[in-house]
Parts: sequence; C-alpha cells; structure tokens
Amino acid sequence: MNYIGSKYRLSDFIKKTVYSVAGHDLSGKVFCDLFAGTGIVGRSFKEEVKQVISNDLEYYSYVLNQNYIGNHQPFEYLHYLEMLNQLEGCAGFIFEEYSENGRAGRLYFSEANGQKADAVRRQIETWHREAAITGPEYYFLLASLLESADKIANTASVYGAYLKHLKKSAQKPLTIAPALFAPTKQEHRVFNEDSNELIKSIEGDILYLDPPYNARQYGANYHLLNTIARYDRFTPAGKTGLRPYKRSEYCSRQTVLQSFEALIQQAAFRYIFISYNNEGLLSETHLRQLLSRYGRYDLFTTRYNRFRADKTVNRQHKADATTEYLFVLEKT
Repeated sequence: MNYIGSKYRLSDFIKKTVYSVAGHDLSGKVFCDLFAGTGIVGRSFKEEVKQVISNDLEYYSYVLNQNYIGNHQPFEYLHYLEMLNQLEGCAGFIFEEYSENGRAGRLYFSEANGQKADAVRRQIETWHREAAITGPEYYFLLASLLESADKIANTASVYGAYLKHLKKSAQKPLTIAPALFAPTKQEHRVFNEDSNELIKSIEGDILYLDPPYNARQYGANYHLLNTIARYDRFTPAGKTGLRPYKRSEYCSRQTVLQSFEALIQQAAFRYIFISYNNEGLLSETHLRQLLSRYGRYDLFTTRYNRFRADKTVNRQHKADATTEYLFVLEKT
C-alpha cells in the first residue's frame, strides 16, 4: 500500500540501528510497534524476536496487523479466495456511498468494483458469523480485501479525496489477492487502542514509536479503509463521505509534547526508538531535551524522499528530500 509515513524503504536503516543498540540476537526480546500503521516494522522483526506487540488506533490497521502479526500458523486459503473472486457484485453500502453511479456520486471506485467489494465483504462477514471460518482466517481475508481494494481505488493514494475521472488502475476489476503473512512458532499480540492508554498495561524490551509527525489525521486520510473493515452503517459526511473518527493528540501542536512525555514516562521498556523527521510538529531539540531526562540519549539520521501522492513528480529533486530521525533512548 502507498501509505503516509510508511517505513518500508527505511526498514533496513531501522533494523541496523536497533541491532547496533540492542544487539543482533533478539530471540529473547519482546518488540512493541505502538503506532503500527500497515505493520511494516513489526513484520520485519516478527521472525527474529520472542514476541511482537502491535497496536494502532485505526481499525483498518488493526485488521492488517491481526493478519500480518497476529497470524502465525499457516492454513489453506486458496478455496476461499476462489469463492470470493467468483462472486457477482451487489448494490450495498460501498457501492451506494462510494462508487460510480451510486446514489452519493462519490467516485472512489468504479461501479463494478464497488459492487464486488460489497459482495466480498458480505460473504466474509457471513462466514465469520456462521463460524465457517476461524478468527485468523477472518482477518486474513479482510486484510486481503483491504489491500486489493486499495490497489484499484480511484484516489491519489489517500482517501481525503477522490479523482474526478476513473484513472486507468481504477478501471481494472477487483481481484482478491492473498495478504501473505510470515509463519512463526511464537505467538504475538495485536491491539486496537489509544497508545497512551495501552502503554500502561504492557512491557517488553524494545519499544518502537512512529507517531504522526504533523497535522494529518490518519482517521480522515484512510476513512474508507475503516469503513470497509468495519462494514457498519453510519451517515457519511460531506463530499468525501467521511466517517466519525478519533483525532490523535500527536497531530496537534498544543498536545503533542505532553502526549510524548506521558508515553515515555509510562513505558516499561529498556530501549525506545522513535521515528520522526525534520518537518514534524516537534523539533529535534524538543525531543532531545525530553528524552535526555529519562536515560541515555542518541540520534541517528538518514536522508529520505518524503511521501508524495503525485507520483509523476521527480522524487530526486532536492525539495522532495527530508531528514529522517531515529531517536534512541535507553531508559535508566
């Protein structure tokens, strides 16, 4: 998925830094990814650590991480995908509110893909309700639908707006592809909670924090993924069909510093790693002063091309580059 703040291309930088601080043998350590997003960082450590704890406030993220992190034992899935891909579309909530020729006139999906998404989502829920699939299978199928629908969405990567005309990729038929996860012997834990509340009840060895850097609210930018994941009934608001969402205190200048401090103070982890950048609401000085009060502080940096929804822009232009920070705290 094209995702704001994705650490996919930074995962090597993050892993090398973690190794240099916490050691290369992580087999006895508990790793927590507290603002997990699509789960890229937790997934990169899943096979190396004793346990991954994954959390995110957004429900679509919870679904993805229940699959990629929570699922750890393989199962047969091809017959489910074959049945889903053979379904005829139906005029449901996604079609009516978010698709071409739906009653709301929102062009997030083509008519056929909106109806297919409704049919697939209904079938997954029916199987789940009738106990025809297990919990792990349920999240696997939901994650597969979310990622497959995202690939043919008529947007410039995020769901804050849709395009006026169907782009080429949005005209392709929705096909459910498997969201394959890495099997492990060890079990993992996945949460859908406010990070500042969850931190009070968990503990481990390595805490990785990747909170929002700026005023962008993920609940607004990815609202349609939450709607597909929950498949609940509500009255979509405004031109984009926004659903109610909880605003993150990490997206506000008025609350971000105190939220950070409360989190660091409560964290029962020896090593804390924080991804941030030079365009965030907090400066490097703010975070250095905060972290230095709680133990041994260090900072690692790398140059990185920022997220751009417009992929036609030359990302090598100097104006597109930013400095990615990885703050390190060893609590004492």
